[in-house]
Amino acid sequence: MDKKWFVAMGVFLTAAAPAFAAFDQGHALYARVLQRFVKDARVDYAALKADPKDLDQYLDQLAAVPEGEFQTWTKDQRLAYLLNLYNAQTLRLIIDHYPLKSIKDIGNFLKGPWDQPVVRLFGKTITLADLEHKIIRKQYGEPRVHFAMVCAAKGCPPLRNEPFVADRLSAQLDEQGRTFMADTKKNRMDVADNVLRLSPIFDWFKVDFIGKAGSVQAFVAPFFPKESFRKMLSDDYKIQYTDYDWSLNEPGK
Repeated sequence: MDKKWFVAMGVFLTAAAPAFAAFDQGHALYARVLQRFVKDARVDYAALKADPKDLDQYLDQLAAVPEGEFQTWTKDQRLAYLLNLYNAQTLRLIIDHYPLKSIKDIGNFLKGPWDQPVVRLFGKTITLADLEHKIIRKQYGEPRVHFAMVCAAKGCPPLRNEPFVADRLSAQLDEQGRTFMADTKKNRMDVADNVLRLSPIFDWFKVDFIGKAGSVQAFVAPFFPKESFRKMLSDDYKIQYTDYDWSLNEPGK
């Protein structure tokens, strides 16, 4: 065929390419949401509820990505997308029911907040529980995601005021871990008693941490200061779990 035909067809196909092909791996819309409404890991839900346009557009962007396109991405691009989806959809879930004191006020005894079909993904609508347990935990085998997924409670790891992005994902997850482990209300070493007091997250998902490092202690040790790291691994520390604060992660409360 005429070479000009192929050139013309190439131009046509490029012009007709669907919007998902240009998905923003920098997650700029979500960055704008986080920068406006998140400060010191606290979310101004009242202000976000009054102006959710950027959040809704971002969720629309995520929902428009077909599974086939998603599977062509790198592992870190896929995981960053899923972690941002989890946190962004949690923000939307909260403002859909705001004002409230806790995410656990949503739903009922049979279907709590994580069982609501609210997550649009690959042409389906699934729950936050499905996203977390059937996709993120099951398919990626990365326990540091528990430092990244934020369930809108003060007991959670802190919500970053920037999105997760593929080219910095590992560093971001490590930073999340160090920040979370440095919060002595949630995680600390009681040297005198040889007790390692940890967030219940390490109990609820211990199979993930043990599977990666052999024990919960071995997993958390690198996130503590070096002197604690050495002592923790050399001494016979018992693990006790701290209380989990389910109150909403909003400022001034």
